[in-house]
Amino acid sequence: MKLKRPLVVLDLETTGVWIEKDRIIEIGMVKLHPDGKKEIYASRVNPCMPIPPVVTELTGISDADVKDAPVFGTVAPQVLAFLDGADLGGFNVERFDLPLLARELGDAGIKFQYADRSVYDAQKIYHLHERRDLAAAFAFYCHQELKGAHSATADAQATLEILAEQLKRYAASREDIESLQSFDYKQTGEYFDNERKFRWWNGELYMTFGKYAKKEPLKTIAKKDPQYLAWVLAKDFSDEVKAMIQDVLNGRHPRQDGAGKD
Repeated sequence: MKLKRPLVVLDLETTGVWIEKDRIIEIGMVKLHPDGKKEIYASRVNPCMPIPPVVTELTGISDADVKDAPVFGTVAPQVLAFLDGADLGGFNVERFDLPLLARELGDAGIKFQYADRSVYDAQKIYHLHERRDLAAAFAFYCHQELKGAHSATADAQATLEILAEQLKRYAASREDIESLQSFDYKQTGEYFDNERKFRWWNGELYMTFGKYAKKEPLKTIAKKDPQYLAWVLAKDFSDEVKAMIQDVLNGRHPRQDGAGKD
């Protein structure tokens, strides 16, 4: 790889994917210099909040693993020094890692601007060059070219054949189509409702819209501005959301684990 400037490829493990609020629990960076020299920076970070079980399951990092790790403000100067003068790379860094890192550095009192640096996002390049459409899935699973693509019947037939192949490859039973229902990749646990108007963070519900968007938990809003929640009750929200808002106004707060109300 020929470089004119150093390149730092970075990855963050975090408490979640909410850029404005979630926190780093591990940062790893590899710096490649134009002369071929390679440096590595890695650190666990204490996020000063509980690590959700789903994150521990995914990353293998638990609260106990970061209990004695430094807080991000302590390592922030080292991180910035490692990034100094380098272009940046990673997988989905433009939409996630870089904005979250910039926010964490900002919270530590350090301004981090990367607009003037070249950013090489491997995910974006991958998605641009490797098709992810029905024809690509048909070629991958069925080893055939999809003829008549964008004809409704041809597309439906191809999808049926793809499902049959997926059943063979992935399902516990090679005949029972219901076995495929276990492969549900929707991240429903982050949100209270299907419209994603209310989001969980650190065990509290936050609005994702309006003047309190991503700022304060519903519990706090109910105390300081109950009229605003009453306004929500009068608007076009689902019955589930309205019932939850009414509970909050009555002092009964939903729990993320679904086990009743506080």
